[in-house]
Amino acid sequence: MSTRTVRLDAEEERVLAEIVRKTKLPVSDVLRRGLRALEKEALETAPQRPFEIYERLDLGPGGYANRPATESSRGAREAILRRHRR
Repeated sequence: MSTRTVRLDAEEERVLAEIVRKTKLPVSDVLRRGLRALEKEALETAPQRPFEIYERLDLGPGGYANRPATESSRGAREAILRRHRR
């Protein structure tokens, strides 16, 4: 266990004193609970890595592809021809 020093302004001191008075918990317990609450909030709203977003997308087999990657040249040629025939 370690000891930390925290600087609080007058408003923060007032809020802390009010919480201690209402909950009848020691200051250290109030601060611990606040730390755990912030941890939970931070984990829920943490930015996601690109793969985590991609993993949720369900593009189905092949995604948006019209052809497999091995036939990409043929697929591109066909897509261009379809577009210019309109």
